[in-house]
Amino acid sequence: MNVITDHLSEFGHGLVLTVELTLLSLAGALVAGVVVAAMRVSPVRALRAAGMAYVEVLQNIPLLVWLVIAVFGLPEIGVIAGLFTTSVVVIVLYQGAYTAEAIRSGINSVPAGQGEAARALGLTFTQSLRLVILPQALRTVVQPLGNIAIMTLMNTALAAAVGVVELTAAANRVNLAEAKPIWIFVTAGLAYMALSGLFGLVTGVLERKWAILR
Repeated sequence: MNVITDHLSEFGHGLVLTVELTLLSLAGALVAGVVVAAMRVSPVRALRAAGMAYVEVLQNIPLLVWLVIAVFGLPEIGVIAGLFTTSVVVIVLYQGAYTAEAIRSGINSVPAGQGEAARALGLTFTQSLRLVILPQALRTVVQPLGNIAIMTLMNTALAAAVGVVELTAAANRVNLAEAKPIWIFVTAGLAYMALSGLFGLVTGVLERKWAILR
């Protein structure tokens, strides 16, 4: 265990960066997901097509490929940003596609009569979506969104491949110095498991609190 206590600062820094990367990515993915889900159910055909294209392209190319393209390809065309910032943006866009599909399923679960009633009251599509449909839809997809949160946490480990020193990269650096992979990577794995458990706990509380009785 000395190898862990001797390198607590490295593990701590990596863990903090992982949490920051996860929370920023989740916040951005939720915003992107709401926008894209709204496009997917829009009465405007061009918006529906654009939303579908976004989801299909992002979901069918691995996140690591997107990270490599962004980190190593964008500077070639003059787009330069920090590794952390670039990783957040890429993960936001990638996870946004999955978030959009989860939210769209929630929108589809709202009874059609809700939208019809909103239109009968004179609300526009945007108003009915924002004031009537989305509040109900988001409450029905708390569990799927919680699963996406855990997925996002796990995907942050891929940022290590492009130079972001989050928890996985920190563990790898410690292992290169100490050559004790069992202790080091088990510790990192337990940290990920603890964070996943925390996300699951929060999701369960929110799901019970926001449950819609039909």
